[in-house]
Amino acid sequence: MAPVGKADRKAALDIASWMFNVVTSVAIIMANKALMATYGFSFATTLTGLHFVTTTLMTVVLRWLGYVQNTYLPIAELLKFVLFANLSIVGMNVSLMWNSVGFYQIAKLCMIPVSCLLEVILDKIRYSRDTKLSILIVLTGVAVCTVTDVSVNAKGLIAAIIAVWSTSLQQYYVHYLQRKYSLGSFNLLGHTAPVQAGSLLLLGPFVDYWLTAKRVDAFDYSPTTVFLILLSCTIAVGTNLSQFICIGRFTAVSFQVLGHMKTILVLIMGFIFFGKEGLNLHVVLGMLLAVMGMVWYGNASAKPGGKERRSYSFTSDKSQKHGALSDSGEPDDKV
Repeated sequence: MAPVGKADRKAALDIASWMFNVVTSVAIIMANKALMATYGFSFATTLTGLHFVTTTLMTVVLRWLGYVQNTYLPIAELLKFVLFANLSIVGMNVSLMWNSVGFYQIAKLCMIPVSCLLEVILDKIRYSRDTKLSILIVLTGVAVCTVTDVSVNAKGLIAAIIAVWSTSLQQYYVHYLQRKYSLGSFNLLGHTAPVQAGSLLLLGPFVDYWLTAKRVDAFDYSPTTVFLILLSCTIAVGTNLSQFICIGRFTAVSFQVLGHMKTILVLIMGFIFFGKEGLNLHVVLGMLLAVMGMVWYGNASAKPGGKERRSYSFTSDKSQKHGALSDSGEPDDKV
């Protein structure tokens, strides 16, 4: 009976972690859309820096409560992660500005095959035929839903390539660092959030001025925009934490595949709250196809041989398998 109870508990925590990420991700998209589209606050990089400031404050509180312990992460690994993470943020913003919405969506879809490639090369992961086909179905369904006009130029293509690779590497490193250094999600966030907050607040205003020709300090702040900024920062705490929890519990590829459920939910909520313009048969069919692919991926990757490691990446696996890895997951179980 004990193994069954443990499996049920893990499944419940997996579902709770994923729902936490879905809810916070959709909520922050809606808050940022109101802030940027309605009130013209177009300083996305600086706003992300503020997100990590509030996340850093959260880690301070969690350390005081005992959820964040003193753990070790080499400075070289920390700087490498922050480089990938900041390049991802800037790259996605630049890609969205320089490319059409259709090509931007195609670039986002490319993160799944890039993440698969990283796992195959670096972690020796092997995917079954059903797992590969399910990923293809998800990509096809989301493409049908979201890809409209497609136009590309040289600088837009470069920005998209940087955005795709840096985002994929950042998400891979979340899982990699948690496994290699036996870090829970709280502990890893405690290492990375302060550095990201400082670097983005330092560079953000300059990047935003380069992208928008507007100064963040010259923006006309009203009580409503200040409230929306504070709301966005508050939600971002949950978004950042839930991303680390989900990638730690699953993998970067699973996070990307299931992450497209958020795309579907955002589309549905947009049709509900902002009118049904753009809603047609092929969009509905694309949504259904994507959801079917996600369900298939969940079943296929969970089966024996669906997604397995040919040889474990770290030599200390035997010593960590029953001790350190379970310890690193312990803080996440308290969420």
